[in-house]
Amino acid sequence: MFKINDYYDGNVKSIAFKTPECPATIGVMAPGEYEFGTSMIEHVTVISGKMNVLLPGEPGWKEFRQNETFVVPKEKKFYLKIVVETAYFCLYR
Repeated sequence: MFKINDYYDGNVKSIAFKTPECPATIGVMAPGEYEFGTSMIEHVTVISGKMNVLLPGEPGWKEFRQNETFVVPKEKKFYLKIVVETAYFCLYR
């Protein structure tokens, strides 16, 4: 069944579900700055809006827009700056 996740006082919400291949979430983020950690490899695709992302080991921030995907390695932290309401899809491998 679905699991609803709520982070940062409700500014980030997601619904977890299982795809035929692996676990996934679909969610939304309000403008703000966020830090997340991974327990699995995460493939994050922006559905609408945009994300400024600081990935582990990278020297600077990179902007991701609609239909663009970034990958975060397992057991790492990454940082997000959200400037407009943004929707995303994440696969966990």
